[in-house]
Amino acid sequence: MNQTAHVSPLDRSRQAEFQQVIDQKTKPLGALGQLEALALQLALIRQTSTPTLSNPHLLVFAADHGLTAEGVSAYPAAVTYQMVLNFLAGGAAVNVFCRQNGLQLVVCDVGVNGSFAENAPGFVKYKVAPGTRNMRHEQAMTPDECEAAMDAGRTLVDGVHHRDCNVIGFGEMGIGNTSSAALLMHRITKLPLSQCVGRGTGLDDTQLTHKLAVLQAVSDRHADAQTPMELLTALGGLEIAAIVGGMLQAAQNKMVMLVDGFIATSALLVAQAIAPSVRDYCVFCHQSDEAGHRLMLDFLQAKPLLKLDMRLGEGSGCALAYPLLQSATAMLSEMASFASAGVSEKV
Repeated sequence: MNQTAHVSPLDRSRQAEFQQVIDQKTKPLGALGQLEALALQLALIRQTSTPTLSNPHLLVFAADHGLTAEGVSAYPAAVTYQMVLNFLAGGAAVNVFCRQNGLQLVVCDVGVNGSFAENAPGFVKYKVAPGTRNMRHEQAMTPDECEAAMDAGRTLVDGVHHRDCNVIGFGEMGIGNTSSAALLMHRITKLPLSQCVGRGTGLDDTQLTHKLAVLQAVSDRHADAQTPMELLTALGGLEIAAIVGGMLQAAQNKMVMLVDGFIATSALLVAQAIAPSVRDYCVFCHQSDEAGHRLMLDFLQAKPLLKLDMRLGEGSGCALAYPLLQSATAMLSEMASFASAGVSEKV
């Protein structure tokens, strides 16, 4: 598998043309604020002044983490399996928001310690292993497992793309995955580990101190890991690796990418380190309440659409922000220009 496959940067040759279309809408210049920047980005990704959003999908990858044996999460590892069952039953927050806003939800078991009925609607299985290893003692994955998880993400993205999907979000479920995300953030951004580690699913002060100590030991153990693939293999999760592969494929396909919270953004840090132009295709849906996410967004020079103090994961922020993309495309396609409406421009 070619992990360095080329991702083309956005073609900006028509940027002035698209900006002129936005500026000529019947409003004061810049009056729709961040929505105008979003409209311009969508026009650039789709290379038209009237972009459409087709068959939107949200892919939720689920996997277990061996590091949970070290007591880094407030919830037991079994919750990963239980929550996937909840997704399949339609009862999770992300199910509700996807139904509300018209996104197709697909749940992928890429590494859950348990089995599921394989004929469940909206469920696919690309199980690489029943979870990662305990990275306090060894690498989370072998290189082959990491590549297989990335392939799962690529394959799923390509599959929905061939069904006319041009906008895609990524979610995750994996007890312990804020630890992987914090470690990847620490090693890629070079920020102090203490600024990257948060309370996850609700740790108290004592548990947070313990988590930080465990993660420092993990980072020290894998100090030799330097390249994006080495870091992902040593410190990542199978679901995070799947999202990395999915993001790379989505950018290659020139799809609009919805980026969720702390875990999904950690995957983007890896994907961008592999192919910097991936960033061009990303819409940052919200700023998570998880400690470190704002610093991740600052590192990426990203301005999120929403700030709702959420820290749920699952891709929930993608589903909630999606109507703003619909508004941006509707503004481009349906809002009158000064000329067409016969409205005088600013003197």
